[in-house]
Amino acid sequence: MGCGVKYIIPLGKALLDAGDPDEAFHHLHRGNGLKRSTQSYDADSTSNWMRSIATSFAEDAPAAAESEPGVVPVFVLGMPRSGTSLVEQILASHPAVHGAGEMRARQRLADNLGTSPAAAPPERLVAAGKTYRAKVTDLARGKSHVIDKMPANFLHVGLIRRMLPGARIIHCRRDPADTCLSCYTQLFIDAQPFTYDLTELGRFHVDYQALMAHWRATLPQSAFLEVDYEAVVADVEAQARRMLDFVGLPWNEACLAFHRTERPVRTASVNQVRQPIYAGSVGRWRRYASHLGPLLRELGIERP
Repeated sequence: MGCGVKYIIPLGKALLDAGDPDEAFHHLHRGNGLKRSTQSYDADSTSNWMRSIATSFAEDAPAAAESEPGVVPVFVLGMPRSGTSLVEQILASHPAVHGAGEMRARQRLADNLGTSPAAAPPERLVAAGKTYRAKVTDLARGKSHVIDKMPANFLHVGLIRRMLPGARIIHCRRDPADTCLSCYTQLFIDAQPFTYDLTELGRFHVDYQALMAHWRATLPQSAFLEVDYEAVVADVEAQARRMLDFVGLPWNEACLAFHRTERPVRTASVNQVRQPIYAGSVGRWRRYASHLGPLLRELGIERP
């Protein structure tokens, strides 16, 4: 079964790119169904978990004021396939920024704080923040800013604020249906168990939006910036300037030539960030709406 999935989902994506949607979705539904049968995933538990995160971090309460000069951590986060790799590539093209990719250090520190990180004593949160800072300082190679691009960190924004009150958080947004379609056509290396069923995928996105609305209402604008994929595609320079201003860096023309920046990219978006900006993926879901009924219903979107 696993071997079949390895080929069926990529075949469906290839057929979609080749312009044969009916045959493509035949393979995508089959391949995703097989993959889903191997996953242990409970949509109700996930919804309850996300609501509990918002409740646990009901207000913005950094454990201590930021006092240590040094490397500025920049967290780029959001749904998978929402433009996080593109945003990281643009910023990492600046000579003062190191793009560290999908770091696991924050998750390990959170695990060490126990089952209820929100209840951890302030001194432990401060210590965890110092440990993380030491890690990214080693990675920085003398640069002033380090990007931690782990999309799933959207679940941990409250903890990030408590550990690292001086960090900058960039939330990448993209049209919900386009985001979910891109997830559904991607066989992820890391487990993304919510992506293999259209109904569960749509429900996860709705829960994600609710959690992000909580962070939006809670965090100060000095710490939290939202960047829309469609806005980047429409005017990359304006959005690059906006992001650099947010993280406290001057403009640099290299950010416009991000596709020429040579750095390791280990995500499903590796091909996209090696190309100039293109608008072909904006509104893509509309061409395939007849195949996306369960997803659109969960997202509250009417078929065109």
